[in-house]
Amino acid sequence: MLYPRVEGCVSVIVTCYNVEHYIEDCLDSLYEQTYQNFEVIVINDASTDHTQTKIDDWRTKRLPTFPVECVTLPRNVGFSGALTIGYYLAKGEYIAVQDGDDLSHRERLEKQVHYLRQHPDIMLVGSNYMTFPHGQFHQQKPVHWLKFGADIRQTYWEGGHCICHGTALFRGEAFDTLGGPTRRIKGAEDYEFIAKCLNASYQVDNLTDILYYYRLHEKQRSNEFFGKGSQA
Repeated sequence: MLYPRVEGCVSVIVTCYNVEHYIEDCLDSLYEQTYQNFEVIVINDASTDHTQTKIDDWRTKRLPTFPVECVTLPRNVGFSGALTIGYYLAKGEYIAVQDGDDLSHRERLEKQVHYLRQHPDIMLVGSNYMTFPHGQFHQQKPVHWLKFGADIRQTYWEGGHCICHGTALFRGEAFDTLGGPTRRIKGAEDYEFIAKCLNASYQVDNLTDILYYYRLHEKQRSNEFFGKGSQA
């Protein structure tokens, strides 16, 4: 029997590995959210730098007004493993993802939850976003690879990808039914999860609002798979 989900609550899953220079900014962007009914679950995937110290220091400053649950894994299990652990711990009606080196617009959760409430047929919603070089937030640039509405399903049918993983917010029932990402497609775990949603006849969409800020830096995970400066 599944545990009941908390109505209206958003569980924000933040996975991180060696993001000591970025994690505090990431958590600050969540602290400033206008939507108040949410929890933050940080999964530290056995970082070898000072990520854990940064998280602990941040929590000390913000507790008890903004409790953040942090799980430090005993060994590195990889992106999909850390993400799935977070999904299992999520109690909210909705689950959002946030990469530990990126930022969310302060109205992100409010706008995405409102959209899902207004569109009960939609299971997952992403959003438009901007990229910026580390340390130069004012140098934001738009992206041009996203799709919206019916074009999303067509893009995935053709083997394409058009939803930025860090922008995704979905109903918890999607994970309860389909499970989380697997390790079969390393570097494209988010593609597989969205494809599973579409194969299950779930509807997905992107908001045109810019609700996420994707940090470009030398050590970002996407560089390992897609090259420097990837915007996926």
